[in-house]
Amino acid sequence: MPVDATEFAAALGQYAAGVCLLTVRDDIDDVGTTVSSVMSVSAAPPLVAVGLSAEGYPAEVLGDVGSCALTVLAAPHGIVASRFSSAGRPSARHLLESVPWSRASGSGGIVLDDGLAALDCRLERLVEAGDHVLALLAVEDVPVLNPDARPLLRLRGRYVDESGSPLTRP
Repeated sequence: MPVDATEFAAALGQYAAGVCLLTVRDDIDDVGTTVSSVMSVSAAPPLVAVGLSAEGYPAEVLGDVGSCALTVLAAPHGIVASRFSSAGRPSARHLLESVPWSRASGSGGIVLDDGLAALDCRLERLVEAGDHVLALLAVEDVPVLNPDARPLLRLRGRYVDESGSPLTRP
């Protein structure tokens, strides 16, 4: 018997996940998307995997460009996460007008200076996985590391802090 899609989504929503911003710089613009399906794959060599919608523009651009930056978002980035998860969003730079950022040296992707961490990555391969693709990324640099920052988490369909409390507006 097939699993009910609503029950499946509700079950996975019980799992608190870190929230990241994936950005790709191509010749035309900067593309970004919020992702919470991120996992460490290997320490030697350093690899991470990121789940992206197979039909989404970020996966298409990443496949063409072959590199990206991934910022692990801090609790104050709840608004940034919301902006980058909405449909029809403008250029990544326009969504970050009041947020300090810089470019990763290898990929040229945008990294948030006050994120928990940022990874500068090269695409190893895209793996089809149902309605998503898994982007297997080789980590080439860690341009941001703020171990004292508080994490942004996604739990039960909402952005929360490390205690599970809903975020408040700054």
